[in-house]
Amino acid sequence: MNVWIGIDLGTQSVRAMAVGETGEVLGAAGRPLTSHRDGPRHEQDPEEWWRALAAATREALREVPPSRVAGVAVAATSGTILLTGTDGRALTPALMYDDRRAGAERVNEAGAAVWERLGYRRMQPNWALPKLLWLFRDAPAGARAAHQSDFVNRRLVGHEVATDLSNALKTGVDLIEERWPAEVLNLLPPGSLPDVVRPGARLGVVCEDASAQTGIPAGTPVIAGTTDGCAAQLGAGALRVGSWNSVLGTTLVLKGVTKELIHDPLGVVYSHRAPDGSWLPGGASSTGAGVLTRELPGRDLDALSAHAAARFGSPAPGSRGSAGWPAAAPVTYPLVSRGERFPFDAPHAETFTLGEPADDVERYLAILLGAAFVERLCFDYLDLLGAPVDGEIILTGGATKSAFWTRLRADVLGRPVTLRENAEPALGMAVLAGGDPARMIRTRAVVEPSGEDLREPYLRFVGELERRGWLPGRAANHARERTSR
Repeated sequence: MNVWIGIDLGTQSVRAMAVGETGEVLGAAGRPLTSHRDGPRHEQDPEEWWRALAAATREALREVPPSRVAGVAVAATSGTILLTGTDGRALTPALMYDDRRAGAERVNEAGAAVWERLGYRRMQPNWALPKLLWLFRDAPAGARAAHQSDFVNRRLVGHEVATDLSNALKTGVDLIEERWPAEVLNLLPPGSLPDVVRPGARLGVVCEDASAQTGIPAGTPVIAGTTDGCAAQLGAGALRVGSWNSVLGTTLVLKGVTKELIHDPLGVVYSHRAPDGSWLPGGASSTGAGVLTRELPGRDLDALSAHAAARFGSPAPGSRGSAGWPAAAPVTYPLVSRGERFPFDAPHAETFTLGEPADDVERYLAILLGAAFVERLCFDYLDLLGAPVDGEIILTGGATKSAFWTRLRADVLGRPVTLRENAEPALGMAVLAGGDPARMIRTRAVVEPSGEDLREPYLRFVGELERRGWLPGRAANHARERTSR
């Protein structure tokens, strides 16, 4: 039986997982990472990535026979970038995915036609290309750009490696032509960018030195990975056209599969390229479960969920609805931080609540309902753009720990939702490294909607977003039309 190693380089930790052919986890380990934050600055030490990765893989492989290891792939945070020397050593700290010290004006002027053709229309200051220009201001001759995954993949194979199209998206790669466009090459020193390949391409094999440090057998194929969001989508098994992975944790992230590239006039949806050449559109909202700890500090959220289920619990599937559900239930627009990114662009958006919650149980419910409404609005907007949204919806993230919230989301969406046994990004990388997703990705449950009719409060919520000038009228009208079908 073969074993594949998936590695997830996150913000707070490195996670390594050894996965067998039928999805069994034969070993897993993690190591923490340290961030250095100061206002718009967010940096990490690339050498710490390697030390943490090596320690995590050694532990994860402790009980795995070396002869069974068939491949390894690494996921990394999207938009994290640094400069290295020709030897692969870091010349700068890594500027993390949300570092905002750079400006995007120059790259948006130079690459406007390319970004328009790729569907996302413009780059944001925290994307990798603006940060690269900022780093190259004082760079020595011969400095090269490296994404987070490039840095550790080079250590694994012992020589220069190509980057994957997924991590290169925010550096300006042309995902249609699968190459660096002239507009990007003209902005940077010659020879400073790596070659590009699709996720799933073979980069080389683990070298002897890396094997000694990581415990991964020398000669193990190293496979080009993806960003962490795409890795989570692979781990969730959202692999067919029309299927979607909705990740609700601190914030909400949606990722799906389409045959054709989606073009978004608002620029809030952008698409990665899948290993098979299809497209992976998605977006990240600034709303999510992170609001719960801010609005209900110190409260036992599990207890609140139990009280909410007892008071407003959804009925059994097929019944006519819950008599206890308030006709004008309070709804909170649960922004974790100021400004919205998806399903609309509103830099000045702020949290608000429609109605007056009577107590903490209703405050809790208002947040859950608002997050579910934003999730529904995301699907309505994707449908407006022409993305197929009729396939399987797979829910992952911390919010799935609440059975009440999961059923509520199914009610708001008006369709079944799927829960997986394991949907970690590291599992997605084990699949990409060579595993069979049909055998490795296991379903835990399919949750059917109860029949609760929440269309009226949803449309009230949509109307308020439109009234405040955040949600464009075209998107609001499409949500109304789709809700009335």
